[in-house]
Amino acid sequence: MRGWVGALRAAVTGSGSVPGTFRERFDFGGRDVASWFPGHMAKGLRQMRISLRRADCLIEVHDARIPLSGRNPALQEALGIRPHVLVLNKTDLADPRRQMTVLEHLKQRGCSNIVFTDCQHDDNIKKIVPLVAKLVSNSPRYHRSESNEYNILVIGVPNVGKSSLINSLRRLHLKKGKATAVGGEPGVTKAVLTRIQVCEKPLMYLVDTPGVLPPKLWDVETGMKLALCGAIRDHLVGEDIMADYLLYTLNKRQQFGYVQRYGLAAACDNIEAVLRCVALTQARTQKVKVLTGTGNVNMMMLNYPAAAYKFLQDFRAGRLGRVTLD
Repeated sequence: MRGWVGALRAAVTGSGSVPGTFRERFDFGGRDVASWFPGHMAKGLRQMRISLRRADCLIEVHDARIPLSGRNPALQEALGIRPHVLVLNKTDLADPRRQMTVLEHLKQRGCSNIVFTDCQHDDNIKKIVPLVAKLVSNSPRYHRSESNEYNILVIGVPNVGKSSLINSLRRLHLKKGKATAVGGEPGVTKAVLTRIQVCEKPLMYLVDTPGVLPPKLWDVETGMKLALCGAIRDHLVGEDIMADYLLYTLNKRQQFGYVQRYGLAAACDNIEAVLRCVALTQARTQKVKVLTGTGNVNMMMLNYPAAAYKFLQDFRAGRLGRVTLD
């Protein structure tokens, strides 16, 4: 345990000693969080380029908590001249006060068709099919001009809700259940699937695709934001550094929901102190065998790695408040 906590102290040196003072920058300690590019991603990107030839429109799904970070340049290059809709999903977890600023930034980057959604409850999903139909009807379809059906390619980085969006559209327009698997971990969709019908009038098919990250993330902080939102598997980055970066970000955004949830006296910039409270209030303990002169004794100790994972889980579930990382 001491070794794990000691590794964290390098990232929090000089912080947390005075109440109300927070770090102005985060020290990543030379860590590289940008090395995750599994084989199925490379294969999926090749298959997507093939499917692109038959696509009338692209729906790019991204996490509303990181609306600017992590949008794959390779996917943006693939958009070409086809109509493009950007769906910012998981709005129930993002800070609504940032929405107008996000819209302005995205429009400056050339995104004019943006829909904010929460695939579980949001009525905004109803806007997607009419918007896609309008964009396709107003755009040249080249070799598909005689077809009365629409083929839509759904793209995005891992774990942003692409499969959930398809299933939501099927429930809404066809009154049918799941057509594609979903999960809270990145990498559930491994390959480009066959077409999935989501609407009868107009006749519309969507193609789900695996989440694709760039082969190299040059900005380490972007990689950390992707990891916090579940686009990169936790163990590849490290729950310890992720928890510390999350604390740094919450303090920077002045979102102190963690103080009441974990019973802290005040906002804190020391991850060790925060995780201690997480472990105590959330019962994250472990049994440790201690050797003594009279024999072995079992003691209950605070489980800091489990507390870090719980801290991340609470953020992802919105229990620490609605937070936009960008």
